[in-house]
Amino acid sequence: MKLPALLVLLIGLVFILSCSTEKKETPEDVKAPTPEKVAKELTGNRIDNYYWMKLSDEQKNAEQRDEQTQKVVDYLNAENDYLKTKLKHTEGLQKKVYDEIIGRIKQTDESVPYKDNGYWYYTRYEQGQEYPIYCRKQGTLEGAEEILLNVNDMAKGHDYYSITGLSVSEDNNLLAYAEDSVSRRRYTVYVKDLRTGKLVEEPVPNTEGQVTWANDNKTYFYTKKDSTTLRSRWIIKHKVGSSYKNDPIVSEEKDETFYTGIYKTKSKKFLVIWAGSTLTNHYQILDANSPDGKFKEFTPRERGLEYSIDHYGDKFYVVTNLEAQNFRLMETPDSKTAKTNWKEKIAHRKDTLLQGIEIFKDYLVLSERARGNTLMRIIEQKTNNKHYLNFGEPAYTIYPSINIDFDTDLLRYGYTSLTTPNSTYDYNMKTKERKLLKQTEVVGGYNPEEYQTERLWATADDGTQIPMSVVYKKGIKKDGSNPTLIYGYGSYGASMDPTFSITRLSLLDRGFVYAIAHIRGGQEMGRQWYEDGKMFKKKNTFTDFIDCSEFLIEEKFTSPEKLFASGGSAGGLLMGAVVNIRPDLYKGVIAKVPFVDVVTTMEDESIPLTTGEFDEWGNPKNPESYMYMLEYSPYDQVVPQNYPNMLVTTGFHDSQVQYWEPAKWVAKLRELKTDNNTLLLRTNMETGHGGTTGRFKVYEEIAQEFAFMLDLAGIKE
Repeated sequence: MKLPALLVLLIGLVFILSCSTEKKETPEDVKAPTPEKVAKELTGNRIDNYYWMKLSDEQKNAEQRDEQTQKVVDYLNAENDYLKTKLKHTEGLQKKVYDEIIGRIKQTDESVPYKDNGYWYYTRYEQGQEYPIYCRKQGTLEGAEEILLNVNDMAKGHDYYSITGLSVSEDNNLLAYAEDSVSRRRYTVYVKDLRTGKLVEEPVPNTEGQVTWANDNKTYFYTKKDSTTLRSRWIIKHKVGSSYKNDPIVSEEKDETFYTGIYKTKSKKFLVIWAGSTLTNHYQILDANSPDGKFKEFTPRERGLEYSIDHYGDKFYVVTNLEAQNFRLMETPDSKTAKTNWKEKIAHRKDTLLQGIEIFKDYLVLSERARGNTLMRIIEQKTNNKHYLNFGEPAYTIYPSINIDFDTDLLRYGYTSLTTPNSTYDYNMKTKERKLLKQTEVVGGYNPEEYQTERLWATADDGTQIPMSVVYKKGIKKDGSNPTLIYGYGSYGASMDPTFSITRLSLLDRGFVYAIAHIRGGQEMGRQWYEDGKMFKKKNTFTDFIDCSEFLIEEKFTSPEKLFASGGSAGGLLMGAVVNIRPDLYKGVIAKVPFVDVVTTMEDESIPLTTGEFDEWGNPKNPESYMYMLEYSPYDQVVPQNYPNMLVTTGFHDSQVQYWEPAKWVAKLRELKTDNNTLLLRTNMETGHGGTTGRFKVYEEIAQEFAFMLDLAGIKE
């Protein structure tokens, strides 16, 4: 039956109209993943609905994935898909930021060479290549280049690839290095004959990645990991050409709260086995010319005694907290190293932390810390004359570089600040002249005079003054309208020093203020600063960060509608605690590889890093410690309330903060939060705690994080 032409036209018109009015799905319509809830009761009658997300190494790496493994992987992939959809409208901005960042990097570049045992060593990069090329030249820098390792060739076929621990034998013929292609920080050691370019023996698996050569050119020592906890546990001796399966154990660290390793002194006279926990250090020494001898204890292990040792001439120098909270310098004959023989060389100072020393024939160089800044003090050994290096900036970072020679007047050091790119100097300690050897080039031009850095002080609730390092582009108005990113860490005594960042320019040039909150838990203000931010004083870390955030608002740098916060690992715990306490302060938060399930993790001694951190967080077997940790544990303290926009990141192979902590945290936040703000989880399925490898690939993730903030701040270009 043939339809009239008019009727056909009407039917077609209805079809077209129905198609044109059909609603297309937008990112706002996309539903977030809703993982299954399976109640599991934990200690203290705690119920964890997402405990099932925890997988063992064996489950993650199994070729035949079981049902649970597949369920976890499917959930993480669903979250990645959700993130991609929610941020799809920012892809153009991500690309623009990424291109900006890599456009500032000098692609063909080379490190400052240093001389060691007759060779000049340096690292260089080639145009478009992701990985370094390790090189050396014999005698002079005009000599022929010898490529030790071209990591670009080695990394082919790997999603993740890391080389570490390059170490050359004393006769310059053998190169030991370590490889990790999983991102679990379980390194395999290889030895390459530099005369032939060939590997000389079977690789040694499951190591810490550092190799120390004895002086006989055929013996090296390495540190073997515990396969379950990944704790560095055994010091092993190896003879080149033999099977590692027959290698003898030289030392075993049986205390599960300690880690261990081995190195050779700068004098090359001693091999040193170290063992350390949060509060205690211990050393054993052996003549490096006699690797088959027996290591001798430096001084008996004593809980609470922290120290480090350096050797020169016929004595050891000892930096220690012995009756000195901020550490002092001692010395002792290398034939009588027990604590009873230590004699004071530089006294303790209440207002200055002694972090370490660099020894020269005629000089001592002290690395110190006071009032939030790193310091470098030079002492002439014969006259005891001393002076500090001066830099003329309110907030900066200085550190010793590679100083191999004893008999020299030249000190090589590195310097940087929030406005000064990383710089390497040679400083003549006698004439006080300094020479700039290299400053990181910012391709396309960079003028530090366009930016302003400040050292500010926020007042905590208890009256403590908290230092902050701040940078912004000159010309901004302090009217509360500036988008601002505040960063913090505050754990392990690790100080977050102000350094230059090529990536940060993409924020500063768009009007962002950037602030580092030097909160308690680091050592920016000395050792007490650390003591006041751990164990039963851990909450100071969180309230300090909040006080710094409020200070930026009070001083009209920004407002809660323009303030962003970021932290990673233990700094991710900081982010988790802060958003539970004061979610109203922030427009957005980026929590990277966050340690958020504190109590459950610290109860599981099979997890890497747990036992070694009882003196940092507390042992949950202690009821008082359990209750204190529970009071701030971000995962346990998620409650029904509004939370800021959040981007949470993790790596599937993370050995330090296992992926399931942030994954569970995001699931619980989704379940309980009462707002419509964005909550995203990004899991890199190929990497671990440190993120992706490669010189440029890493910036894709940074560009995404920046775009997340810029979009929320209303900046679209």
